[in-house]
Parts: sequence; structure tokens; C-alpha cells
Amino acid sequence: MRDLFYDLVRRNGMAVSIYLMLAVSIWVFLLIILPQLTMLDYSFRFNLPPAKIGGPEDVYTLEQYRYFFQGSGASDGINTLDIGILFKTLLSAVFVTIFDLIICYPVAFVLAKSSTGAKARLLVLALIVPYWINEILRAFAFRILFGATGVINETGMGIGLWDTPIDFIREDVALYAGLAYAYILLMIFPLYNAIESLDRNQIEAARDMGANWWQVHAKVVIPYAKPGIASGMTMVFMLTSGALAAPQILGGPSNLWFTQLVYQWFNSGGNWPRGSAYAMVLLIVCIALVLLVMRLFKVSIGEIRQ
Repeated sequence: MRDLFYDLVRRNGMAVSIYLMLAVSIWVFLLIILPQLTMLDYSFRFNLPPAKIGGPEDVYTLEQYRYFFQGSGASDGINTLDIGILFKTLLSAVFVTIFDLIICYPVAFVLAKSSTGAKARLLVLALIVPYWINEILRAFAFRILFGATGVINETGMGIGLWDTPIDFIREDVALYAGLAYAYILLMIFPLYNAIESLDRNQIEAARDMGANWWQVHAKVVIPYAKPGIASGMTMVFMLTSGALAAPQILGGPSNLWFTQLVYQWFNSGGNWPRGSAYAMVLLIVCIALVLLVMRLFKVSIGEIRQ
């Protein structure tokens, strides 16, 4: 922390550095740490009416976490419904993350190594402009696109690929496509930053030694870009796991995202302690999975930060 502050002072001066440190500290404390601590405290409480909050019945308990694991049945039961929804959400988030990586890696490489000057700026602008539109409006646009009378179904039936409309909403195709599109920039730019700093001479040297296209990327580019890959995958995975708008709008009738359970407990259920417990479970599981993957791929937090 001290080295970071000294580096800020050297780059920006004392006044600007103090302002930046204070602004970031206040932002992190008020909008990240304090809400999470409040939610953590709520998760260990009973769901009491306002008149009883702070009274003798307002004590700490594991009841909300017990409900997540065991449900409302007997003490030896398992809440298979909610636990199943959590695992399905995590698996879906992993699928969306890998899908984004497959799509974004070639784009980032072309942007970093094959585009220069006006062409590169034009490509960046083409990537950013669609995100000037609100996320909810984009989700509704995907619902129209994948609807029974949408462009995809009309085009497919028009050219004879299928005879009746395909229910892309019920099959969750629209949901996965919408989630992948929603966070695609968060995968492209970390990849771009990592690949762009790679010395082009290393790629040329690999080609001179007889490496083909796949070997160049597998042995040179991907290992070098591993921190950028880890950073992009972390952001996409965490945001996909915690998405709410896209699952609400694009999800099929049989598909329930775990964040929708959290939303239901906070709103229609009126049980803030249980909603807080569910939110903490999702947060802890996601962080644990990210740390596990970072350990498996031998990527440190410091490398991601760079």
C-alpha cells in the first residue's frame, strides 16, 4: 500500500494522490464493504417485525443458512430445489464465460496485433457504441429477436430451415446469448490489454522456427495473456452469476436464476435476513470458485491487477 501511494505521488503529485486515495477509499467502504457487512449481519438474524427489531428476540441465529441447506422440512432433509438452482446458475455462468472467451480471444488478438491507427479506433468504437443502450432495453431486444415471431424464427422459416417457430426462450438460448453479449466487453478489453503488450518479435520468432498458427497461440500468446484471460473470465463469471435483469426478461418459465431467489426473498417474500443469507452464499461460492480456478491455472491476484 505504501509503495502504491509513493508511486501515485511520483506520478500525480501529493494533492491529486491524496484525493484519489480518499475518493477510492470512500467509494469502496460506502458502496462495497459497508453494504456487504450489513447484509452479512442481516443473514444471521431472525425475520422479525419492525417493532421487535432490537428487542430480546432479535438475536443471532443460523436459521437462514439452515433453511438454504435443509429447507422447511425435517432437520435431516436437503433443500434440493434451491441448491439445484445455485448449481445450475454456476454451471450456466461457466458456460457463458467460456463462450465469451472463445468469441473474444480472436477479436482481441486482431484488435491488438492486426489493427493500427484509424482501423483500430473504428473497431473499438464499433464495440462500444451498442453499449450506449440500456442493458434492460438490450435484453428486450434479444427477446424480440429470439421470439416466436422474431427475426431469427421468421428468417429460418423463410429460407426453409424449419417449419414451425422454435421456442428459443423456453430452451434458454435467448438467455445465454443475452448474457454472453451483455458482458462481452469485459472479456475483450482485458485480453486486448494483455495481448497488446506482447512483443510482436516473439510471434515472428515462433513463426520463423516453424510454429503453425495454433502453436503460436498455444505456446506464446495464450501463456503471456493468461492474466488478462483470468481477469476477463473472473469479471464475466461473477457478473453472470449475479445477473438479474437478463434472467428476468429472457429466462424461460422453467429456468430460475439464483439471483431471482434472492430478489424474491427480499421483495415478494419480505424476508430480508433470508435474502441476505442467500446472497452471501452466492458471493462466497463464487469467490471460492474463482480462487480455485486461479490456483489451478497458477495465476496470482497481483498478475490480474497488472
